[in-house]
Amino acid sequence: MSKKRNGKPSVKREKDFSRKIFKILSKDPNKLFNYKQIAAALELNDTKSRNEIIKELKFLASKETIEEVERGKYRVVSKADYIEGVIDMTSRRTAYFVSDELEDDIFIPTANLNKALDGDKVKVYIYNRRRGRRPEGEVVEIIERARVEFVGVIDIQKNFAFVSTANPKMYTDIFIPKNKLGNAQDGDVVLVKIDDWPAKADSPFGEVLRVLGRPGEHNTEIHAILAEYGLPYDFPVDVEAYAQKIDTSIKEEEIANRRDMRKVLTFTIDPKDAKDFDDALSFQVLENGNYEVGIHIADVSYYLEEGTLLDEEAFNRATSVYLVDRVVPMLPEVLSNFACSLRPHEEKYTFSAVFEINEKAEVVNQWFGRTAIYSDQRFAYEEAQHIIETKGNTIPQEISLTGEEYQINGDIRHAVIKLDELAKILRRKRMQHGAISFDKVEVKFHLNEASEPTGVYFKVAKDANHLIEEFMLLANRKVAEFIGKQQPKKTFVYRIHDEPDEDKLFNLQSVISKFGYNINFRSKDSVSKSLNNLLAEVQGKKEQNLVDTLAIRSMSKAIYSTDNIGHYGLAFDYYSHFTSPIRRYPDVMAHRLLQHYLDGGKSVDEQAYEEKCKHSSDMENLAANAERDSIKYMQVKYMLDHKDEEFLGVISGVTEWGIYVEIVSNKCEGMCRIREINDDYYTFDEKQYALVGQVSHNLLQLGDEVYVKVKNADLVKKQLDFQYLGKKE
Repeated sequence: MSKKRNGKPSVKREKDFSRKIFKILSKDPNKLFNYKQIAAALELNDTKSRNEIIKELKFLASKETIEEVERGKYRVVSKADYIEGVIDMTSRRTAYFVSDELEDDIFIPTANLNKALDGDKVKVYIYNRRRGRRPEGEVVEIIERARVEFVGVIDIQKNFAFVSTANPKMYTDIFIPKNKLGNAQDGDVVLVKIDDWPAKADSPFGEVLRVLGRPGEHNTEIHAILAEYGLPYDFPVDVEAYAQKIDTSIKEEEIANRRDMRKVLTFTIDPKDAKDFDDALSFQVLENGNYEVGIHIADVSYYLEEGTLLDEEAFNRATSVYLVDRVVPMLPEVLSNFACSLRPHEEKYTFSAVFEINEKAEVVNQWFGRTAIYSDQRFAYEEAQHIIETKGNTIPQEISLTGEEYQINGDIRHAVIKLDELAKILRRKRMQHGAISFDKVEVKFHLNEASEPTGVYFKVAKDANHLIEEFMLLANRKVAEFIGKQQPKKTFVYRIHDEPDEDKLFNLQSVISKFGYNINFRSKDSVSKSLNNLLAEVQGKKEQNLVDTLAIRSMSKAIYSTDNIGHYGLAFDYYSHFTSPIRRYPDVMAHRLLQHYLDGGKSVDEQAYEEKCKHSSDMENLAANAERDSIKYMQVKYMLDHKDEEFLGVISGVTEWGIYVEIVSNKCEGMCRIREINDDYYTFDEKQYALVGQVSHNLLQLGDEVYVKVKNADLVKKQLDFQYLGKKE
């Protein structure tokens, strides 16, 4: 062993040697090893090394890491310290081990990863569990790779190549043998697959599956975002062919099996640029003075037969993906944009929730089942909003979908106004019951014909948005309630949302207190009320986007499950997703199950549906990440053309390496590195969550307004670096 100058063995050398010995024993926990077998495995055959092995074995046994079962024969200790879980990489090449069996995450040093990658399901041995020290883990087995396909830029050498990714959690590049380059050229963005990771190799071995294009090109980067998350951007030929053969004609004999609502006033309200219309509302006044409101949802399950090629593809996708410049649909266009889309002046098959509602917005009667409808009118949100605000009969040219001024049918005008009144009552009741109002500002882009961003604008929900939202929530809640309250219990697909983690709420409190806001922790109701007050108070203020984002992050994630625990954010005891089957597979499952139970069917296999729920939640998460990345990409692309401009921003994050600044006018976020802030020498003060100037004692902290310029815009990494210009006086 190597020696330090003072004659003592190197501590790092001892530690590495112990780990190597432990790793050999861990690979076969039931086998007994003597020092000769370990020496052979380590390829050490000199007497000095063998003596060191004997010494290390005695040391590990004294630490109860291994045990001497027979004289001179060792094995790792009982499997009690072996736990299965998932690797969560940091951007610093270290990781944490997350397991349902543990209260706290376990730190995994880089040397202990043993080829595990982010998200991998692994078996870990935990050290120091009983000795009062910070526990650390070592990966002893990779049970299942989270992913084997990665996107990166290829660097081709004479006889081989390497692919490096922009993912900060991917700590290694990927070695590509010359015969597995495909048609990749040096510098291309490629999709690669890891085939193998030889024991003595520093990097995994892989092959090029697809060339995505040149870095920085628009289509290359959008396709790279999808490929990074394993999301498709086109349909397989056989799936498209199958979809084209489906009979999408409306037949009277099928309508005879449904509730015929074609003569009831019906309309849709959607975004101006929408191509698929999942839902429609019908409205009529009943003889007793109450209102019949129908929430009509595209009957996707009628066309999407269970167990078919098309159904398998829809399930695998589980969701449509909404990127800035395109939609990657769950269903082929023949269904998503045509057969299932509730287009104006067309008859359609629908699955409906029909409610009798009184003036207090109380549901006094309900009906669920398959229907046929005819949509009398398509409104954009802007048009419906104009009706609500003006109570007028005319849609002006500037907001009209047709581009021309037109008169509104009086019955439709009355329906929109009355539905808005009822929706406002429903919303008020939700808030009184503890629902949390997350109306986060959405960043949108004006795009030219080449999908280049020419401007940024913010989408804000208004009354027309809330009108649709409230009736969709009503349908989702009542469908879930209808099944959930049945006895004996029936398996169903619920949308659940757990209460927020207290630690996350305390972290949120520590940040918002710097802006003068507070959360009342006295009770569950006081927390939700104070969160609502917080979200209302920050409306229109410089810190709104920051506080909205942090508040959302403090919440648990909503997921799909057969185990109903209610929906905290909406304050519903029962909630499902029923209203968007064109773009969400769980809604398709809800339709199928609802019809099955309406037909008198028995409860279905809960475990099978729980696995489908988990897959749907996972795919929803991947789609959300891809959508966020596409927004970041467009923000970076937009800022490329504004490098010489000075912007006012708000400090949205403070770390030991710099400050994050969000530009007020377009919500683009970038970093000012601490070493490049030149008006003083700054250090990070963790208690104040601020950078502190050592000479001026100037503070740079959350919420401060500062001026910045773009220093660097990296399209591949989707990162902005800002030049700090100074604080706003």
